Amino acid sequence: MSITPPYLQKGDKVAITCPAKKLPGPMTDAVALLQSWGLEIILGETIGASYHQFAGDDDLRAKDMQRFIDDDSIKAIFAARGGYGTVRMIDKVDFSRLATNPKWLIGFSDITLLHTHIYRNYKLQTIHGQMPVNITDASASSLTSLKKALFGHEVTYHFDSHSPNRPGNAGGVVIGGNLSLLISALGSVSDPDYDGKILFIEDVGEYLYAVDRMMHTLKRAGKLKNLAGLIVGGFTDIKDNDIPFGQTVPQIIMEVVKDYNYPVCFDFPAGHIPNNHAIILGAYMQLRVMQQSANATYNKNTDV
Repeated sequence: MSITPPYLQKGDKVAITCPAKKLPGPMTDAVALLQSWGLEIILGETIGASYHQFAGDDDLRAKDMQRFIDDDSIKAIFAARGGYGTVRMIDKVDFSRLATNPKWLIGFSDITLLHTHIYRNYKLQTIHGQMPVNITDASASSLTSLKKALFGHEVTYHFDSHSPNRPGNAGGVVIGGNLSLLISALGSVSDPDYDGKILFIEDVGEYLYAVDRMMHTLKRAGKLKNLAGLIVGGFTDIKDNDIPFGQTVPQIIMEVVKDYNYPVCFDFPAGHIPNNHAIILGAYMQLRVMQQSANATYNKNTDV
């Protein structure tokens, strides 16, 4: 059974910390947005910190995360941005306080490692969604979806797919995030059990051959065989070599999972896109996939 952290209420304190790459500027827009939701914002020491490309050295970034995990007055922790660096500090953090004082963690991209780690070890729900650094470019609907997820309102999606789906119905806990980070977690204490789960994947800036390699790596590791379903989000800024790879991302994915029978849908509105809608990782989802569209609904009353 997964743990749902307490939903936010007006007046709650939330924290912004930066576990990976340093920020390009102040968090003015993000603070204003969260304040408009009735929240009190606490900024970590990593906001504005700099050590090479990181938001402070590994110890500072771990210390900042630890501070907000251990502070019971903080009801949610927003990762300010992704980039690279979470893997360098994650093992310096003691997450055990989340078992007795669960709180929401929000982020995507490099933050995928925190999502998988927290679910693997504590069965705690987290949110793959817009981060403070992305607020100025975020679509209104993506921000609304994040607020709904955090404040406990119903989260449902209907979306169209531009590539042919593999129709079917599925129910299961949603796991996943950035494909590259899922690969980096393999074999580690942050690597979750994929069996019976609905897997969500997205990525940015990769070569087509690298997407193919990563999908085959998941397959060879036995991660794709027993899924309940597969949701494919944005694969943006994908590159090719001088000698073309010869397949699109949807074609690569469908070839890798052709021997399995679970539903597969494309173009879920999440990933490195302005329309990055909130996905509650660790929560139970009902997924209905049609040929060119899909419906996704969370069931709060299902024990998982």
